[in-house]
Amino acid sequence: MPSNDITAISSHTSEPWQQSLQDAIKDPAELLQLLGLPSTLLPAAKLAAKQFPLRVPRGFVNRMRVGDVDDPLLKQVLPLGAELIAEDGYSHDPVGDSLAKAEAGVIHKYHQRALLISTGACAIHCRYCFRRHFPYAEEMAAKNRWQHSLEWLAENPKINEVILSGGDPLSLSDAKLKPLMNGLAQNPNVDTLRIHSRQPIVLPERITEELIQTLKLANKKIVLVIHANHANEIDPSVSKALLTLHAADIQLLNQAVLLRGINDSAEAQAELSRKLFANHVLPYYLHLLDAVQGAAHFDMETSQALAIHKSLSALLPGYLVPRLVKEIAGEPNKTLVS
Repeated sequence: MPSNDITAISSHTSEPWQQSLQDAIKDPAELLQLLGLPSTLLPAAKLAAKQFPLRVPRGFVNRMRVGDVDDPLLKQVLPLGAELIAEDGYSHDPVGDSLAKAEAGVIHKYHQRALLISTGACAIHCRYCFRRHFPYAEEMAAKNRWQHSLEWLAENPKINEVILSGGDPLSLSDAKLKPLMNGLAQNPNVDTLRIHSRQPIVLPERITEELIQTLKLANKKIVLVIHANHANEIDPSVSKALLTLHAADIQLLNQAVLLRGINDSAEAQAELSRKLFANHVLPYYLHLLDAVQGAAHFDMETSQALAIHKSLSALLPGYLVPRLVKEIAGEPNKTLVS
């Protein structure tokens, strides 16, 4: 998500995944050159990247089609001039994070669940990100080595599920994750650790045995919600990472965002669901776009989304059809769209 500064990793890069994170493409000119795309796209891309920086791992770029401006992976990361147009009905906090703040870095929006904003760092900057304007400098739970978050959890014994979000929590090194895992192990009220991460998809080398052993220190049921929007995102390196997680008894779910011009067909969604299932991942949520300022060009009418979902339900068995949802600020749960 939006932080342009990878503060989550050590300045002494030692792990392959950390090097890949450091080496991510940040210059629109380099991205266009690598993919053989016209230089006419560059002025707008540079302007948009000043507002929300480009960041995309080279391994993810390698899955894009050379010379294709409509590649569904490219369109998720390429800055566009459309992002600079202020649109009515789109805001900087479309899901009401600021209204649900319970403690610095802690969002308590849902019953018996607490979300920790672990870091502002992400391996990839998705242009539709609902936290592209989030004040990470003020709200990172890991900033004080998790102390305040663990204290807040201890003071709220009804919380039985902790959700790690960000940014991307797996941008944190194992050493920075360990204090939280050890702290959670001391909290008998929390039985589930849920992690929302795009890294198994965009930076699969992050999934190491050391990471898995670190997460297991929490002694909780682990649910990892990955984020893939298109079947082309899942290549052999991703499959290997997902198999490693599955073999470690980590429950894998996927949430996707319905994006105009990227995955806005029942056929694209069906292909994604089948490929996820072949890699031990169950489709979980298909989100309508959160109305964040700068992403209106990805949006579509609810009626169109419903038609796609209805067609998808006819193509797949029920367990492969993700729930079509939207998030409404102030509501205590995701809202099913029907």
